[in-house]
Amino acid sequence: MKDWWIYKGDPAVPTDRHLARLAEHRPPWRVFEGEADPDHTVPSLDDDQYAADRERGAGYLADDNEIDLVNTALLLRRPLLVTGVPGVGKSTLAYSIAQDLGLGPVLRWPITSRATLRDGLYRYDALRRLEDANLTRMRTAPEELAAQEEGQPTDQGSPTVDGIGRYLRLGPLGTAFLPAERPRVLLVDEIDKCDIDLPGDLLTVLDEGRFDIPELARLADHQQTVAVGNDDPGGRARITAGRVQCRAFPVVVLTSNGEREFPPAFLRRCIRLTIERPGEDKLRRIIEQRIGPAAAAAATGPDGLIGKFLDRRERGELGTDQLLNAVQLRLAGAWTAPDDIGQLADATLQPLSGPAAT
Repeated sequence: MKDWWIYKGDPAVPTDRHLARLAEHRPPWRVFEGEADPDHTVPSLDDDQYAADRERGAGYLADDNEIDLVNTALLLRRPLLVTGVPGVGKSTLAYSIAQDLGLGPVLRWPITSRATLRDGLYRYDALRRLEDANLTRMRTAPEELAAQEEGQPTDQGSPTVDGIGRYLRLGPLGTAFLPAERPRVLLVDEIDKCDIDLPGDLLTVLDEGRFDIPELARLADHQQTVAVGNDDPGGRARITAGRVQCRAFPVVVLTSNGEREFPPAFLRRCIRLTIERPGEDKLRRIIEQRIGPAAAAAATGPDGLIGKFLDRRERGELGTDQLLNAVQLRLAGAWTAPDDIGQLADATLQPLSGPAAT
């Protein structure tokens, strides 16, 4: 392990030591001054509902080059653009960072061709709010309605101001930029599927660490602070004057299968990492980490599943999870005879593109 590493791929190292070092080394051009909300809490990864996330993060095996580039992104407060073929662990790296640094559950934004910047920042249900406002007006006594129209205070409150937070919810990107002392991990998954404009639209948020919510900014004269929902289960956040400004820049992991190019303005703001396909030794260690030493030993050797996997990968792309599936099936007693390994490979190690292997 190198002295300058903050992320070490080893959850056994005390978290506070990691984060203290991260706070000490802030580039002067990447300082953010959002005021932390003392009432805002981040769910703990120790919660039972995040058991799968913990297991996924703890089982990731990071190479030195990967750890180097993750720490480069951490120290510079820059997004990490992770490229590689499907199944090499690009998304799992984000869970490993969250687990290693104790940063709470990963906020995940899966990208589609229809995704927009606003989808990631927040969702505002204007139609439902209008329907509720109309119902309120129908139920309001005539004298109270007249007082509202004249701008006089009433006991009912105005539906144009009060309660707007019920109709507004921060998305994963917006939640990641809430001001807090500890950063959150944001996974922007498969960004190469996005519309051509999304990388450019992201630049302001990634550069300045803030964004505005116009629906709240317009009401700032009447109500400075509004409580809204966020992307954490049951989570709430207080927004002042319609602006969200981060304090600790989030750990942004953007994954790409390399299916498209990104504009230079976007690329120069990212730290780029390419995860290579694992070789025989790393595949053995992955099986040992995920399933156990006995399974790794059984899969090794000229007639083992690792050899079958590597042979088939030369003819068509395969994901590491396919190998894990094959090993798990053998442990469950499926296709355990020596002559059955070919059938097992045909069932589980089919290429991810092109014709089926035979």
